[in-house]
Amino acid sequence: MQLIDGNRTAKTIKAEIAQEVKNIVAQGGKQPHLAAILVGHDGGSETYVAYKIKDCEEVGFKSSLVRYEDDVTEEELLAKVEELNNDDDVDGFIVQLPLPKHISEQKIIEAIDARKDVDGFHPVNVGRMVIGLPSFVSATPDGIVELIKRHGIETSGKDCVVIGRSNIVGRPMSVLMSQKEMNATVTVAHSRTKNLKELCANADILIAAIGSPGFVTADMVKPGAVVIDVGTTRVKSTETKSGWKLKGDVVFEEVAEKCSFITPVPGGVGPMTRVSLLKNTLLAAKKEIYK
Repeated sequence: MQLIDGNRTAKTIKAEIAQEVKNIVAQGGKQPHLAAILVGHDGGSETYVAYKIKDCEEVGFKSSLVRYEDDVTEEELLAKVEELNNDDDVDGFIVQLPLPKHISEQKIIEAIDARKDVDGFHPVNVGRMVIGLPSFVSATPDGIVELIKRHGIETSGKDCVVIGRSNIVGRPMSVLMSQKEMNATVTVAHSRTKNLKELCANADILIAAIGSPGFVTADMVKPGAVVIDVGTTRVKSTETKSGWKLKGDVVFEEVAEKCSFITPVPGGVGPMTRVSLLKNTLLAAKKEIYK
């Protein structure tokens, strides 16, 4: 079994990005600028945005954080999105999800200029990704593809099962794995899938993105399979100072023994999600997706 080390891979990619930014600035180019809008004080969102700001500093990006309380109106948020759309200094920005229930997440996503949508959630970017045009790809699926490629994992002709069909991970992941670069034969499974255990047990590559801690057990995994655990559920714990810890969708201890490759939680997919956001921001700054 080989551990797929997301921390180490992300560190390598950050160094590559930092060097490119240094070269751009040395040649008189503009410092890439990533902005984030954070609504409320959700613990996971606070942590994630703090990491994003730290990541920007590490690679030489400029970063901005716009904060709102939970009672911000949809109109106020839309006005700020429009302001960032029109700010020439901002290359890309994200609106951290989830948002309060009185705000339509889809309306906010669609209000973002697709050319600055470095989260890759806008329907224009999703559509371009599906038909194979240059696009900003959703950060988590993009990070997983990068992990697979950089670890030399063979995907061509392999049977891949993706558990989960969310617009953020499952659906785009299935599309990326089936495209010519990866050439896998993909099945998307979900809560209504019949014979889910048997389906997973035949997969050469199993990608668990269902958001259910410990869902994938050893009897669902084929010997020698590649297992990618996307789950990051915060569960209460007496073992940590914070009182909680991250749990993946896979029971790592029992599944790892059967795998050829497996991602840990934390330290697997998570760091790659963050680094993919940096990649998208650099692409936005260089105008490589939308000329």
